[in-house]
Formats: sequence, structure tokens, C-alpha cells
Amino acid sequence: MPQLATQQLDSIHSMLSAGHRNLRFERHSLVLWGTSCGGLVLASNRILTAEQFPLLEQRAIAWLILLALTVSGVSLLDWRLTRRAKQARDEAWSFIHRQVLKVWWLLMSVGVLLTFATFFYGGGYMIFAAWVVLTGLGLYVHGLFSEELLEWTGALIISIGIGMLAFRLNYTASQWVAASTLGLGLPLLAAMLDRGQQRAAWVRLVQSVGWLLFVLIPPLLAQRLANASVPPDAPVVSLEEFRRQPAAQQIVVLPAGSTIPVKIEVSGDVFRASNTSVLSLVLNEPVEVAMNNGQLTGDWRFPGKDWALAREIHWISIPWIKAELTPQTGPEIRTSLVVKTLHQPTN
Repeated sequence: MPQLATQQLDSIHSMLSAGHRNLRFERHSLVLWGTSCGGLVLASNRILTAEQFPLLEQRAIAWLILLALTVSGVSLLDWRLTRRAKQARDEAWSFIHRQVLKVWWLLMSVGVLLTFATFFYGGGYMIFAAWVVLTGLGLYVHGLFSEELLEWTGALIISIGIGMLAFRLNYTASQWVAASTLGLGLPLLAAMLDRGQQRAAWVRLVQSVGWLLFVLIPPLLAQRLANASVPPDAPVVSLEEFRRQPAAQQIVVLPAGSTIPVKIEVSGDVFRASNTSVLSLVLNEPVEVAMNNGQLTGDWRFPGKDWALAREIHWISIPWIKAELTPQTGPEIRTSLVVKTLHQPTN
């Protein structure tokens, strides 16, 4: 008798839980959003580039149009497929489902506008993390009224996005993590959905850990392989030798104390347009850079250290800018430029 009562209580609990979590996140929705967003993240540095659109405004508008078309197109296709699936099951759209879907569309729209804004207000280094967090929020909200697994995975995705910022991942690493989280993680989540079945906490924990490993291992391996690659062997020459006799492939040593001019193009309506403004920076340590056919390859290293790609391991920030006007110096603009290397040895 006690066993029968326990079974009845479990059945009642399951019915109540199913009543609270009565939404159904279709598998095709996760596949559509995951593949489209993941693919776009992966191809983001190859399409609509500065070389294709030199003007910042044109590039920003091009990205706005592309993202708006992608989000609206995927939303429309998802809506049609979901409606067809509900009709096949003879289900009606619930009020809660419509509202949760609006929240998802709102979060995706926020991502589009945030991407557009970074072209004018900065912060582009965190755009991949922002898209990951917005996606996680959408899944978490949907999971509150749907399957518990969505809620767990949404929280994990939010944690991944926050971790990308907390650990200051470089641009390439952030791109790979975001592409893997969305492009691989969401389709895998679609395959893991169990239609709201009650699972023990340890089962959900195992599922979450397995999903997390599946999502994070590929970008970590890719980063490891990228760090292991080195430029081809080439003669090491001094800066003076390079100036006298440049070759097809060389490794040029820039000695400590070398002055590196930073040429600044000035535009706008406050200062006179000019491309001759120069900021002189002095190297603190000697640096070796790889050259190929007269062009920098992007590979660099401190003497005796491992090679790294310049665009992946530098952290450049301008913490503050201040204008001053004194009788002694006249008008003056002071600022702070911080350039750090985040390169970690791989050997």
C-alpha cells in the first residue's frame, strides 16, 4: 500500500509539473538558430570586412542589413515550421508560448542593435560574448515554462558568455567559442530534449557536463593547434639589414628602444582633416616579426619565446581622455594608452 501511494503521488507530481511546463521547444528551432548564428559568427571576419567597405558607416549599415535579414528570415522560417508541427499534432498556440517567443525575438533584436552600435561606440571585442549571453537568456526563459533541460543549458550558456569576458579571451578564441556554443551546442541540445520527462538532479548534471565538454573541447583544440603552428624557417636579420636588403621571407628583429610611429588619420568637424598626425611609441623589449614578400604575416615573438599572432594576444585600451587649457601650455588633450600582451607560452 505505501508503495502504491508513493507511485500515485509521483504521478500527481509529474502531472502538476507537466502543467507548469506545458511549452514545447521544437527541435528544428534549435537547429535553425544554432546553425545560422554559429555559421555567421564563424564567417564574421571574412564577410563585410574593412577592405570591402572602407567607410565605417557603410560597413555598419551592411552588417545591420545582413543581421536583420538573417534574424527575420530564420524567425519566419521557424514560425512556419513550428506552426506546421503544431497542426500535425493538433495543438493550439498557447498565450504563454506566444509571449515567450516574443521575448526570444526581442533578445535577438537586441543582439542586432548591439552589434550595430559597436561600430560607433566601441566594445566590439565583447560582441561574441553578448550574443552567447542573449541566447542563453532566451533558452533559460523558455526553459522556465518548458523542459528543465533548456533551463539548465541556458544557465550554462550564460556562464560561458560571462566567462569569455572574465578570462579576456582574444578575438579568435571568442569567435571559436561562440561558434561552437551556438553552432554545435544548440543542435546537440535539440537531440537531447526529452519532452519534459522528470530526471534526477545527477542525470541533469551529467547531461550538462557532457554538453559542456562537447561544446568547449573543439575550440580549445583549435586554439591549441593554432598556437602550435609556427612560420616557416627564415633568416633572422636586424632592422638595418632588412632596410638594405629585403628578401622574400625574413624574420626581422626590432631592437628595444626602437621608435614605432603610429600614423593617425584625423576626420570629423572639430579638427582639421589630416593623415599626417603621428604618435611615436618606443619598444620596451626587442621583438621579432615574420615577413613574407615584403608584408607582415602577423606572427611575432620575443627572442627565444614561442610564436604568436599579433591580432590574438594583444589587449589595447584607452582608459581615459582629458582636455586641458592652461596659460603655460595652452589647449592640450591628454590620454592614456594601455597595450598589453596576453601571450602564454605553449611549450
